[in-house]
Amino acid sequence: MKILTCTQQREADAYTIAHKNILSINLMEKAASLIADEISNRWEKSHRIVIFAGSGNNGGDAVAVARMLFLKNYQVEVYLFNVTGILSSNCMTNVKRLQECGCPNYHEISNSFEPPHLNDTDIIIDGLFGSGLNKPLSGGFASVVKYINQSQAQVVSIDMPSGLMGEDNSYNIRQNIIRANLTLSIQLPKLAFFYPENEEFIGEWKLLNIGLSQEFIDQAETPYNLSEENYMKSIIKPRNKFAHKGQFGHGLLIAGTYGMAGAAILAAKACMRSGIGRLTVHTPVCNHHTIQTSVPEALVQDDVHEHYFAEPVDLDNFQAIAIGPGIGQEEETAQATIDQICECYIPLILDADALNIFSTHRNYLNRIPKNSILTPHIGELERIIGKCSNSHERLSKAKELASYLQCFIILKGAYTAIITPNGKIVFNPTGNPGMATAGSGDVLTGILLALISQGYSPENACLLGVYIHGAAGDIASREYGEISMTASDIINALPEAWKSITDNND
Repeated sequence: MKILTCTQQREADAYTIAHKNILSINLMEKAASLIADEISNRWEKSHRIVIFAGSGNNGGDAVAVARMLFLKNYQVEVYLFNVTGILSSNCMTNVKRLQECGCPNYHEISNSFEPPHLNDTDIIIDGLFGSGLNKPLSGGFASVVKYINQSQAQVVSIDMPSGLMGEDNSYNIRQNIIRANLTLSIQLPKLAFFYPENEEFIGEWKLLNIGLSQEFIDQAETPYNLSEENYMKSIIKPRNKFAHKGQFGHGLLIAGTYGMAGAAILAAKACMRSGIGRLTVHTPVCNHHTIQTSVPEALVQDDVHEHYFAEPVDLDNFQAIAIGPGIGQEEETAQATIDQICECYIPLILDADALNIFSTHRNYLNRIPKNSILTPHIGELERIIGKCSNSHERLSKAKELASYLQCFIILKGAYTAIITPNGKIVFNPTGNPGMATAGSGDVLTGILLALISQGYSPENACLLGVYIHGAAGDIASREYGEISMTASDIINALPEAWKSITDNND
């Protein structure tokens, strides 16, 4: 699914109106109908609906919703702020329709505003400003926002929480942004939805399909996308009847140090659960028996050192390599990692301590082979690119790093972002907060190694690996709850996750 800029979404509106022979007021009516249905499905008529509307088309949506809910026998109060004395034509039309249907509690505000008393059973509909905002709210509107935020009422924002900008909020004033419990976004998500610092404003978000032109959306150019299950199903490699393990690759996992055998075990188990033909785990001597016992399906290759990775491995027998889970940052380990990477001629995945090593040996960053996969969380990324003030800046710098290295970066977190060397950014929709637990990243590394070893392209391996990792986390969450989940639970859920996108796959 494409993530368009707010400007492009307005262009999609205009294109739909021009090419689908539909009036803009009818498009607004469709949006309002879906919003009213969503609200009536969630809240009973015992709740008072208090609507704050602006003078533009977002306000027109809100006034239309007021009419529809009033006709459904909700108690509705409308406060429309018309401080300029000019309403958009669609907003004016909906004001007339509201008045014609006999709604008694309509208030048009042109200067002074006596706010209504709000209580915890009220439902506020925020239709002050939509996605066209390009500067922070100030003055009277900022005061209205603060008044709403101080209430205990549930807040539903139409398209965007008023005061929040659709993309970059670096210079916004956070206290002047509506804190919604639910945001009903028209047709497509906004980029701002995927930034963690905006969660307090957006709350839950849901898309409402009003039938904007698919032709326009398909032709629109954007670097931002959201993964979808159907695409994941389409890229799965089928297995033929006469397949054997040699056709599914031999992967090398360099993982573990003294006291960190668990990282190697988690990555190895996830790898074996993700379709690889054979796996060799290269690890310090001290971990040999632990890994051999815990993952009997894997081969174990001892390093020369008793306690940590200290010598590069010959890669002739492998289709892909992953380095990093639990290897530590001893100077010998750092040198062995750098030497391994400088000599690497097969697909490469770098995770955890391998990335931390490069944060302290930055002059070797450009030796990372092109098309490698890097899997940092925010902390690991910022050790390389420097501290960032917000998600928009962090994503921009990660995009620059991916371009410079010509590598794929998986920036882990809620809505994990896959950043390609050519600047495409794909957010992943699966996963949950229960996955914020030790070892979860090691599981992802194992999945990725399995996919790359089987011959998936780096991009498809990233997309599919992250999606499956999150899907397994969602299955584990349903079984154990977010608080009790462990990385091992994610591994145990991998078979069901893989079945969910391979069953009945043509």
